[in-house]
Amino acid sequence: MSAPTVGLRASRPAYALFVLPFVAVYVLMLLWPLAKGVWISFHDHDLLSDDSFWVGLANYKELWSDEVFQQVVWNTLRFVAISTPIFVVLSLMLALALNRPGKLATLLRATFFCASVFSVTLITLVWKLALMPERGLIAQAFAAVGLPELPLLTSDSLALTTIALVTVWWIIGLPMILFLSALQQIPSDIYEAAALDNTPRWRVLTHITLPSLKRAIVLVALIEVIRQFQVFPQIMLMTNGGPNNTTRSIVQFTYEQAFMQLSLGYATAASQVLLAIMLVGVSAQLWLERDRKGGTR
Repeated sequence: MSAPTVGLRASRPAYALFVLPFVAVYVLMLLWPLAKGVWISFHDHDLLSDDSFWVGLANYKELWSDEVFQQVVWNTLRFVAISTPIFVVLSLMLALALNRPGKLATLLRATFFCASVFSVTLITLVWKLALMPERGLIAQAFAAVGLPELPLLTSDSLALTTIALVTVWWIIGLPMILFLSALQQIPSDIYEAAALDNTPRWRVLTHITLPSLKRAIVLVALIEVIRQFQVFPQIMLMTNGGPNNTTRSIVQFTYEQAFMQLSLGYATAASQVLLAIMLVGVSAQLWLERDRKGGTR
């Protein structure tokens, strides 16, 4: 017994060699850029001249008093608050409706998922044509039923919501697939027992299906919160942050500061603020979910 144990202990350092490639990639691709970004945010770094001067917290203080940055933070929070609940609810409804055998259900699943494969350039081009004033598909549909035309992309109050709905249409396929995967992992015996008891469909949904999907719901919500906080290309291509700065996001603000104003330190500070907001949001969601589980026990 002692010889194999000694051999096992002796070979343990060799096990680290299997983990070393992952650790190296993780450090080089994630931890080092993150630390480098934090370091640059404490500097006044000019991309054109490549000059860098230590300014401490000056970039963060300037962000705190920057009215444009305050507006883009509010825009980003609004976008997440609009799009994430729609993603969770609508993708769950689609998964419940399409979780059945048959060619039609398979075709619809593939159709919804294929939309998310298309490039953002194609999606925004199609929707910009559809949302054109007077000649667009949406405007003509409104005119056909006698409704007044809505300035969906040029209204301060409607532009951000319109982009959020376009985003949902574009990438609803991934959360739907996640819910479908979770639905197919629920044991069929539970549904068979409910059918033998003549349990109504509503009670099956609320007492069997939804409780079994709690982890999937949390997963989808977390994924969508993280993804929607990083919204940028569809806003850039559809409204370029307008009208009146009502759709500009934090990522677009960071891009403009870094590559148009050439102020890398200021842009990096803005990206660190976005990271902090995302961490606070995700941590709060996980804490609420853990607290809810503790209360049910």
